[in-house]
Amino acid sequence: MPLEPLPVPRRFEGRSVVVTGAGTGFGAEIAVRAAQEGARAVGVHYRSSKAGAESTAERVRAAGAEAVLLRADIVEWAQVAALAGEAFARLGGVDALVNNVGDVAREQMSWRDITEESIDHVLAVDIKGTMACIHEFGKLMLEQGHGSIVNIGSTVVVRGSARAPQYAAAKYGLLGATKSYAHAFAPTVRVNVFAPGFIETDATLAREDWRSGRGDKLRELTPMGRIPGPAELAGTALFLATDDASHMTGGYLVADGGYNMVGA
Repeated sequence: MPLEPLPVPRRFEGRSVVVTGAGTGFGAEIAVRAAQEGARAVGVHYRSSKAGAESTAERVRAAGAEAVLLRADIVEWAQVAALAGEAFARLGGVDALVNNVGDVAREQMSWRDITEESIDHVLAVDIKGTMACIHEFGKLMLEQGHGSIVNIGSTVVVRGSARAPQYAAAKYGLLGATKSYAHAFAPTVRVNVFAPGFIETDATLAREDWRSGRGDKLRELTPMGRIPGPAELAGTALFLATDDASHMTGGYLVADGGYNMVGA
């Protein structure tokens, strides 16, 4: 018989967490999970999905935390600087930041369909935008004397992506940014990457290739035999911001059901 699930741990009791791209998908589940784990306040960032962010905020409040809506386009560095200042002011400091925003070029089904516009956009969001968030929030965390930053990466860095090379290139770039800032901010602020494999968000389930058999094929190739939804991995992502991960920085944590089995 399968084991009964354990109660949700209270790893963020009294702490504040900001999650970028928390209006939908994985970001929304991370924000809600932080509230369920005892966070006193959760910053729900969004760019265009205001209705989704408001829905996430309602769920955060229902879980017992204060919810603060934060809007910014992370591609614009000045907006990120303003975002960080607003978050620290309205949340009374930020203990943990989860950089979830990223563009996977979901509409692209083949490398043959790549465009210069798509390359520019994906690199701008996934590298420049995430770097801006690390930089601006990290500076303020250093001033307050503590903090943890979790960047949402991908196991695409292991195998690359024949479908969207620009996405794999961007996530490789994110590894370099993570390690660089981990060195720069140590020992006061930790910076790590959480690398999920495939996640069955609503957007993934709607993809043409997923509906036409790719999802079934990937489940066959995954030792765990399934592709999880975003809620299942939210607590795993947040682990890197907990005290249990206090000796981890510049790290790369994989959760992909064994699909890649990365290791020495």
